[in-house]
Amino acid sequence: MFERLISVWIKNKQIPGAVVDVRMGDRRHIRFSGGHLFSDEASQPMTMSTVFDAASLTKVVVTLPSIVQLAQSGKLLLSDPIQKYVPKFRHDRVTIRHCLQHTSGLPADVPGYRNRYATGDLLREIVEQPLEFEPGRRVLYSDPGMILLGLIVSLVADQPLQDYAREHIFTPMGMHNSSFNPPESWKDRIAPTEWCETGYLHGVVHDEKAHRLGGASGSAGLFTSAADLSRYALGWLYPERYPLLSPEWVKKCFEAPIEQRGWGWQVWQGQEEILSCGKNWSIGSFGHTGFTGCSLWIDPVRELTVVFMTNAVHLGRDNAIRQLRPQLHDAVLSAISEQRSNE
Repeated sequence: MFERLISVWIKNKQIPGAVVDVRMGDRRHIRFSGGHLFSDEASQPMTMSTVFDAASLTKVVVTLPSIVQLAQSGKLLLSDPIQKYVPKFRHDRVTIRHCLQHTSGLPADVPGYRNRYATGDLLREIVEQPLEFEPGRRVLYSDPGMILLGLIVSLVADQPLQDYAREHIFTPMGMHNSSFNPPESWKDRIAPTEWCETGYLHGVVHDEKAHRLGGASGSAGLFTSAADLSRYALGWLYPERYPLLSPEWVKKCFEAPIEQRGWGWQVWQGQEEILSCGKNWSIGSFGHTGFTGCSLWIDPVRELTVVFMTNAVHLGRDNAIRQLRPQLHDAVLSAISEQRSNE
């Protein structure tokens, strides 16, 4: 079972701990937690109520559904140029869809992004970035593009991104342990991330750009639990049952993937480059990862969702999470196959 695998990783100090939530449609639900919040084994153990800094999962849990909801209700068009909403943006051919699919031509990051205490105007830096290629030509995963989309959500909805997410995603989906800038009362169950000048980042966003933007951005800032993400995944697996997106709009997110990238999500198409779900998931499976260690994958053929939450970055940026994720997802498939053979 995958529980033994994770226990070995914890024992070998490859991760401090982990929480896993596996759903197989309405038939099975497997949950596991192990290890500790800090690498110190005397610290509080991880439990199913542990909250994690989800990092770039923010892109598909908040920014993507927010933009698609606004398009679904006719408040914007995905073909709209970014310039329509952000007039100071330099590039008139870059559209909302380009940013959703990471084909905008915007760079992956902004100069000096690792400085969380920089005092410059980050949004000004983003809108002044040159393009690295013509929009639509290829995929380049871009935080600046997603930050612009988060800004557009707040402009079109006339409310901060975190308020929109709470009202239109977290509350309707029953995600009661999801928030930007989590309250102090949550701190004892939040997994700390990386060491910085003043100690471990604990209950404050790890991503430097999100920190500079007040803790909430279109690219990072979400704090959430495995159970909340597992419930969120159901909105994509069974859109007709949940108040997230319509089935028609969910389908559109995957109609024309480019270089294994749909709108927001990575899409497994059996390519040579193995994604974090491993090579044995169904073609058309989709997912995303977060730099801190978290991931979410959904297999619509098997009606399978796997949430893997860990604070691997707590052990430093040169950690093993990229190698561990495919192993975990292969182990989940093996566990499911074993269970079915024993029935």
